[in-house]
Amino acid sequence: MKTTILIHCPDQVGIIHAVTGFIQARAGNVVYLDQHVDKEANVFFMRLETDFDQTIPNIEDLKFDFEKSLAIPYRMQWSLHLDNVKPKMGLFVSKYNHCLYDLLSRFHSGELQIEIPFIISNHDELKPIADQFKIPFYTIPISKENRQEAENRQLELLKSHEVDFIVLARYMQIIGSRLISAYPNKIINIHHSFLPAFAGAKPYHAAFKRGVKIIGATSHYVTEELDAGPIIEQDVATVSHAHSIEDFIAKGRDLEKIVLARAVRLHVHRKTMVYNNKTVIFA
Repeated sequence: MKTTILIHCPDQVGIIHAVTGFIQARAGNVVYLDQHVDKEANVFFMRLETDFDQTIPNIEDLKFDFEKSLAIPYRMQWSLHLDNVKPKMGLFVSKYNHCLYDLLSRFHSGELQIEIPFIISNHDELKPIADQFKIPFYTIPISKENRQEAENRQLELLKSHEVDFIVLARYMQIIGSRLISAYPNKIINIHHSFLPAFAGAKPYHAAFKRGVKIIGATSHYVTEELDAGPIIEQDVATVSHAHSIEDFIAKGRDLEKIVLARAVRLHVHRKTMVYNNKTVIFA
């Protein structure tokens, strides 16, 4: 049995020794360990991978012992994840297809070890893509009048399929507070990195007129403050006077799908930890 354990707690002497000793005492082997101390906040972060191939403990007993022996004394916030359990990802899309195609291609090739129980959209234009990959597609239109009802339907689907996290693959709707509360730090969004300088419907056109020299993309967790959640991944590309608006858009979309895929991969591999609206990203 292989597990990944994520921990953060007040920094203090002996945490690494205590945790690795706990694993060793149960005939487990630590195969990977990374840690970070935020000295300003005095918070300790750790990610470790363990292997219990020789003696497989009861997972619930292991969690109980860890909570009693370590989590309570060290005031830990922690989680344990079985590596053989694929997380379930809910995909939300609108009309843009570049991020959707990229994620589904990576999923189909086995690069992303996940399950995708369904795709939700507020339009039906991308249903043929879902059909191509044999993934159920639900069209849930959203307007001012039916927003509450639409969110109820989204939550119903997410809960009934036991979805672990959500990816907004260019989903052009504001996520409601109930959905955010149900999936804290588990909703991943992607957008261009012009915000807030070039917000609006045509950011690349505005950036082109301003003569920017770099464009970029940012993936982050969704919070109730629009586009201000903890950042997971970012990247940029250079542009110049020689590039057209079409070049800007093409480069931007390439960045968006690459950055989103990296963010999803980091989340799936349990390499992100959120604290004070920031992320600790382990290698």
